[in-house]
Amino acid sequence: MRTHTFTFMGTGAGCGVPAFFCDCPACEEARAHPAARRGDCGAMVTGSSRTLIDTPPDLRGYLGREGVRAVDDLLFTHWHYDHVGGLGELEYMVQLLTKRSLPTYASPYTLASIGREFEYMMYCLDATEVQEFETVVLDGVRYTALPVTHAPGTYGYLIETDDTSLFYASDTGALPPATAERLQGVDILAMDATYWKRNEYPQSHHSVQECIEEGLALDAGKIYLTHLCMHYAEPVTLAQLNDYLQQYGGRVEAAADGLSFPI
Repeated sequence: MRTHTFTFMGTGAGCGVPAFFCDCPACEEARAHPAARRGDCGAMVTGSSRTLIDTPPDLRGYLGREGVRAVDDLLFTHWHYDHVGGLGELEYMVQLLTKRSLPTYASPYTLASIGREFEYMMYCLDATEVQEFETVVLDGVRYTALPVTHAPGTYGYLIETDDTSLFYASDTGALPPATAERLQGVDILAMDATYWKRNEYPQSHHSVQECIEEGLALDAGKIYLTHLCMHYAEPVTLAQLNDYLQQYGGRVEAAADGLSFPI
């Protein structure tokens, strides 16, 4: 019996969909249809406790949407603003509710970067450095930090329960060979699919097509596209993307903010 739930808190690239400055077809679609809207990437695993993966700037809204009153553990993939910018939202939870430092896990580089940008918040965090390929167990779930191709110190997390293996990598280009080898046959792959067609930063992101190709090569059972930009380099509406994905017979799906499933 599966006792944990994985939730996509946000599934967009840095400027979200719609971007306030953009009037492309994808952003206009999102203004008209809430289901097409995307905030900055983050995820949550819920069982007897709640583990957040990243603290995007939209965090307060995400936690309210999901009815979350407290967070128990925190993992970071990396230190870019769209993944850490909402950290300050947790300060008053620590001060007024839990009254204990929040266990926090990330690469040494990421923790050092967060410490520089959020010095005032460090008293709220019980920070632990996690090395490449190291496993942290939280609420019975195993999180293994696997290096990916993005900014220095960036991890994707192999999330394993007794029933399911899931790899969450919101920001990555082509996976390093050692990481890909570890992921062969993974049940669920939730991975960076930033660009539609032309990939402007192949050293640090996937296109939709590259994400799918790598997921199929890994023999992943289910592939979720996340970190979707939708409006550059070439805009694509959610309706158009869903039409394109029909060829995969349900094996590939565009993740959505708030989408949850048992693991």
